[in-house]
Amino acid sequence: MGLKMLRPNKAAFGDPFELELLPEIRQRTHLTKGFDSQESDKISSKTNIKNLKTEEITVKASVASEAHPEQLPPLNYYLHVFYYSWYGNPQFDGKYIHWDHPVLSHWDPRITKKYPKGKHNPPDDIGSRFYPELGSYSSRDPSVIETHMKQMYSASIGVLALSWYPPDLNDENGEPTDNLVPTILDKAHKYNLKVTFHIEPYKNRDDKNMYKNVKYIIDKYGNHPAFYRYKTKNGNALPMFYIYDSYITASQKWANLLTSSGSQSIRNSPYDALFIALLVDKKHRYGILRGGFDGIYTYFATNGFTYGSSYENWAKIKYFCDQFDLMFIPSVGPGYIDTSIRPWNSHNTRNRINGKYYETALSAALQAHPSIISITSFNEWHEGTQIERAVPKRTGNIVYLDYRPHKPSLYLELTRKWSEKYRKERAIYALGHQELSRQPVS
Repeated sequence: MGLKMLRPNKAAFGDPFELELLPEIRQRTHLTKGFDSQESDKISSKTNIKNLKTEEITVKASVASEAHPEQLPPLNYYLHVFYYSWYGNPQFDGKYIHWDHPVLSHWDPRITKKYPKGKHNPPDDIGSRFYPELGSYSSRDPSVIETHMKQMYSASIGVLALSWYPPDLNDENGEPTDNLVPTILDKAHKYNLKVTFHIEPYKNRDDKNMYKNVKYIIDKYGNHPAFYRYKTKNGNALPMFYIYDSYITASQKWANLLTSSGSQSIRNSPYDALFIALLVDKKHRYGILRGGFDGIYTYFATNGFTYGSSYENWAKIKYFCDQFDLMFIPSVGPGYIDTSIRPWNSHNTRNRINGKYYETALSAALQAHPSIISITSFNEWHEGTQIERAVPKRTGNIVYLDYRPHKPSLYLELTRKWSEKYRKERAIYALGHQELSRQPVS
């Protein structure tokens, strides 16, 4: 993989962040406008310290804060959330996985020397600036999976996009997780949720093994009632695959797989699907077209950092997509802070502002009249993009951030509010757009 330096569109956003120098955790960072991130992070920490002096070491949320099923709007299958099943603990996995994430080195050795090294030490010291209500959980724990589905259900999210590596492959800090897919599908179905797949840039990913892996997923999971399919305007109900870091593979390689004349063509076969490319730079747009993709997503919930993730470009991207019959799927997120694993990266911290950051992103997404909205993320705790429930906690020298003065369910509740708003608005504007007349299979 060649080195790729992603620079913000505006110099005011700080130093460039060399994503591919950080393979240990999906190469991502998040930038936006409007406030001093370092100062806001300090303010949040001070507020936490002050509030925690009068509280228990760990504060459990009240079950009463959860919405009752009869109060919930219907699930919105146009609202997707990125979901990670890479966490482990001794009870279920024999060891901690990902919660003990190592502190990553800066690409400049002089900067690395200024910060501590080593790994986090769960359960009290985890690789996150927030602390989950469920503690340092295992993604193999069926009760954890069920609780996650309940939380998504309470937020009126219809589809989870599962981070996926082929069998026997995994990210550099994890273990293989494909064997968790059946349980995730079963638990999702219990709450009428659907599961789609977010295919990671696994080692040597190319057109040939992508065909094999798509075939594997559809053959193994395609008949499950929770397996997501999207009904196109042609009436075909097709699976959907988000392809993370699609730009690192040449467009001709993708064309071999995704065009009808390609040497590995998957089109018009039993394994045909909707393939969604990651748009980072403006110049990627025509490569995505040449590659035969069906749509664009932006993953980085970071206004101003990349062309794709900048709200000001979403109307133009949507226009481009409409011209070429592509789906547009902007990604939104509640904030960003990764200093537990990248302590030298505090200039990229983006405060949640008690939910205002998230609502601004959601509002911008709705204005673009997108095919689907994706949320980054349900539970990427390392980078602080999670909407999963978090609780106040302090231990030793560590004071975790939290959602106060609001409840642990704040971001689930905001998601539910905007899910309903999006569902209603989409039903109206879809009538005037042929491309948006596609309906998801429920």
